[in-house]
Amino acid sequence: GYMPEERGLYKKMKLGEQAVFFARLKGLSHKEATQKAKMWFEKFGIEDWWNKKIGDLSKGMAQKVQFITTVVHQPKLLIFDEPFSGFDPINANLLKQEILRLRDEGSTVIFSTHNMSSVEEICDHITLINRSHNILSGEVGEVRRRYGENIFSLRYRGDEQLLRGGLARVAEVFPSAEADGGLSELQFRLSEGATMHDAIHIANEAVEIRSLEEVIPSMNDIFIRAVEGTL
Repeated sequence: GYMPEERGLYKKMKLGEQAVFFARLKGLSHKEATQKAKMWFEKFGIEDWWNKKIGDLSKGMAQKVQFITTVVHQPKLLIFDEPFSGFDPINANLLKQEILRLRDEGSTVIFSTHNMSSVEEICDHITLINRSHNILSGEVGEVRRRYGENIFSLRYRGDEQLLRGGLARVAEVFPSAEADGGLSELQFRLSEGATMHDAIHIANEAVEIRSLEEVIPSMNDIFIRAVEGTL
């Protein structure tokens, strides 16, 4: 099943006819194609559009129909090219949940996008292509961890100067910022040879620690650094 970024539908055909037509091209009988297409129309809340034409719809509405024609025959391989283009957040989330469900049911999904937040939410593995070359690939979580910079974020309550002075012995300390709930937040990068145990011990002596976590770079940050050649 292939869903192109630009509309791959016939503007003068009725929506229901198109869904049935594409399903029959994939081997479904007319009865089965009609049943499955109507099921998807109902799932997306567009059953009243059955006799409308693509030319009457917005891009987002047309994307729903295009998605249906892509999956109606239950393919084992799905290729989506920027599937969320034209969708508002509610419909984008609906589409995302259906894509994940299809994946969980055994379909292989190839997902082409420039939206790195979608990559983090949906993809298991990534291949980053720049100027026709594969410059980065791997499991998404592993890639993000791989390009971490040993930076940690500490949320705390207490004396900032005492904390900064202590941590400066084992880390490079960055400017602090206000966090939610009246807490303060400070980020630091461990120095070579220093351990997280050292940092926790110092912080615990200086302030009340409320949370401590590693700052993992986003796929968007990694994308920019990879393309600019700074990885």
